[in-house]
Amino acid sequence: MAQERLAVRKLREVLRLRFASKLSTRNIATSLGIGNGTVCEYLGRARVAGVGDWPLPPELDDDAALTALLFPAEGKGVAHRPEPDWAQVHRELKRKGVTKLLLWEEYLAANPGGYQYSQFCERYGRWQSVLGVTMRQEHRAGEKLFVDFSGDGVEVVERDTGEVRVAKLFVATLGASSYTYVEPVYSEDLATWVGCHVRAMAFFGGTPALVVPDNLKSGVTHVHRYEPEENPTYADLARHYGFAILPARPRRPRDKAKVEAAVLVAQRWILAVLRNHRFGGLHEVREAVRPLLEKLNGRPMRHVGRSRRQLYEELEKPVLKALPVHAYELAFWKKARVHPDYHVEVEGHLYSVPYSLAHKQVEARYTEGSVEVFLGGRRVASHVRKHAKGYTTLKEHMPASHRAHAEWTPTRLLTWAEKTGPSTAALVQGLMERKPHPEQGFRGALGVMRLKDKYGEARLEKACARAVRHRAYSYKSVAAILQHHLEDAREEREEKPPLPAHENVRGPHYYH
Repeated sequence: MAQERLAVRKLREVLRLRFASKLSTRNIATSLGIGNGTVCEYLGRARVAGVGDWPLPPELDDDAALTALLFPAEGKGVAHRPEPDWAQVHRELKRKGVTKLLLWEEYLAANPGGYQYSQFCERYGRWQSVLGVTMRQEHRAGEKLFVDFSGDGVEVVERDTGEVRVAKLFVATLGASSYTYVEPVYSEDLATWVGCHVRAMAFFGGTPALVVPDNLKSGVTHVHRYEPEENPTYADLARHYGFAILPARPRRPRDKAKVEAAVLVAQRWILAVLRNHRFGGLHEVREAVRPLLEKLNGRPMRHVGRSRRQLYEELEKPVLKALPVHAYELAFWKKARVHPDYHVEVEGHLYSVPYSLAHKQVEARYTEGSVEVFLGGRRVASHVRKHAKGYTTLKEHMPASHRAHAEWTPTRLLTWAEKTGPSTAALVQGLMERKPHPEQGFRGALGVMRLKDKYGEARLEKACARAVRHRAYSYKSVAAILQHHLEDAREEREEKPPLPAHENVRGPHYYH
């Protein structure tokens, strides 16, 4: 009896420290020298019984009354206790916020004579022990997607070329349901890796909170146990879909157990089935894989009693984040230094940035259709992608002096020149024609335009006429003519006098 009274006194202390002192279960356990599981069990029984305040009601001052309330089935044999549905318990634990204590409380409310919390946990652990390591890991619904490539593949003999290639499998599996996406691919490069993720997200109809890749080059640039560095394109993909990247730690097989098990299942139920097939192209492999994947996800799993698809529909689908409106477009990143002419080179084409950024170190993000430039994470320029060599320059990026030149076009310059006269128009046209690109002649043409303000239209027209006659198509030539008043100077051809008769001077007859 003394031991029983001691237990009840500790039970009362547990309730007092929780409801009056607001201590955590761990602090209560430390204070009283008992296990944290025992504290959780006592508090769980109190909640089931409706006890949640201190001091307790007067009718519970009697130890027997308190014991009878919290332990109504005390003294009954274990054989009469109902066994929980452990597979259902396992599924429920994958739901966000669900704990063993909550499930035990619900079990006890439905079965007042059921197991104590410690026995509940022990028996669940015993049930778990018969599962594989990947099943024992309790992944929360919608939390993790595991991704990797299979080591093995199927042989493909390209029908058009006869080339023999191997199609490997990209495998993505959700942690809580093991619902799996499989795609045959030829390469493990970055473009393939990102494209597979995009199609996997569409297959799942949503995005998880975390994606766990292996430490392969496509996903992780630098391998590190604590702070692995993600590939910038992969990180860009993660931002677009709103997930975080959690690379599997090196030499930590449990981190990769889920996806490695999924790869093994895919090899067993997909690759093994296709081992004797002959394929003439990657599209044929994908067509053959599709129904096998459907069958794999629909097959009931041992010990769980549900298929991957059923668990996905029940657990994962409701909590996955919605897909963005547009699928991710593959983007590449490069570091670059802005040229002195405030342009950045991307794949052979030069794109402008604000002129104040000349000589700065920036990052360029480019897709099939666009180019963006970032400085310190802030976008400073955006352009339509051009695949030919050349320049793309926005007026707003130019200094004021360059912007004035940019407002002119060859047609506009010629129209202006024709108003002054035909010779001026001829000089401007010749000035632009003699440059590799007409825009390179704009500065000289604009300089000629300013000469009109200083010397007048009449003198300028005459000076241009003289320059055209001498094929001197430049601003400097016209300016020099005006400066030295040569526009009206006579252009006399010099007459050379005949050579004097001399014995060394031979006539035309000498050569016949």
